[in-house]
Amino acid sequence: MFSTLDLPLIWAAILALAVFMYVLLDGFDLGVGILFPFAVSVQQRNQMMASIAPLWDGNETWLVLGGAGLFAVFPQAYAAMMPALYMPLGFMLTALVFRGVAFEFRPRAAEGTGRHLWGLAFHGGSLVAAFSQGLILGTLIQGIPIEDGQYAGSMFDWLTPFSVVVGWGVVWGYTLLGSSWLIIKTEHQLQAWSRRTALVAALMVLLIQIIVSLWMLFLDTPVAGRWGIALPDIDWNRLLWVSPVPLMVGGCLAGLVRALKKGSTYAPYLYSMAIFTLGYIGLLIGIWPFLVPYSITLYEAAAVPESQAFLLIGALFLLPTILGYTLFVYWTFRGKIRDEDSYH
Repeated sequence: MFSTLDLPLIWAAILALAVFMYVLLDGFDLGVGILFPFAVSVQQRNQMMASIAPLWDGNETWLVLGGAGLFAVFPQAYAAMMPALYMPLGFMLTALVFRGVAFEFRPRAAEGTGRHLWGLAFHGGSLVAAFSQGLILGTLIQGIPIEDGQYAGSMFDWLTPFSVVVGWGVVWGYTLLGSSWLIIKTEHQLQAWSRRTALVAALMVLLIQIIVSLWMLFLDTPVAGRWGIALPDIDWNRLLWVSPVPLMVGGCLAGLVRALKKGSTYAPYLYSMAIFTLGYIGLLIGIWPFLVPYSITLYEAAAVPESQAFLLIGALFLLPTILGYTLFVYWTFRGKIRDEDSYH
């Protein structure tokens, strides 16, 4: 049905989709958690949790699919990347555990100190998980040193000024998604507060995008060259082909600000998703065809064709199931969280 050359491409597309869906879907509920302690009342915080309570655990299914797929289908990439990312991955997973436990324990805790502490666990887990994902992204953009198929760096290569800035970029990006989601799901004072927050987050996302984009021109990586910019030289033909991506990002940011000022309900979230989509496309342009930037390609990292084909059979059943469940849950729990609703 598929040639052996097709299989790594198909699996790369599946994993890219899984990561993309995780970022979009879990991104907004992590963003709600980041914003959680800054709401002005206990009732509003309860409403914020209620807006994502039926969805958050299903959103994380995509993370499991991406990690398991990488391990099973691209074992060489998994083995090479994990030593470089053990610590930020450990921070992320621990934070997600704290966050999940807080969802279950906060509504059952006594009013006062107990509920406040579980609320902080929910916020802290969301913040650390988002920042850790940014550290991982920054590390991948900088590149992972590989010798003879194995990680050749140190334990703390992931901790650099660049990765820290990217980490805060992801935090603000998720804050934008979370506040845009709350605009859809809430009313009155909480909705108005979410609009103001989304505007601040949008401006911070723009600022960090500019900083990271300029910084990448001076990193010792092939990323800028793939965009046609290898200072002091510029490949105008290559740059012309990829220039629509940053131009559309700018257009989406302008549209987002305009939609927030006009009081739109759905447009801010759609613009936020578009910004993340274009950023993801830009990342793929910069690192393609590497799975371990910039040492191991997807073809070099792939398992034997028989394993890929066997696993693909399961994926062809699993992907529609996850997509169908996701659509069903979002449709079932559509609509506003009213002022009288809360998660407690």
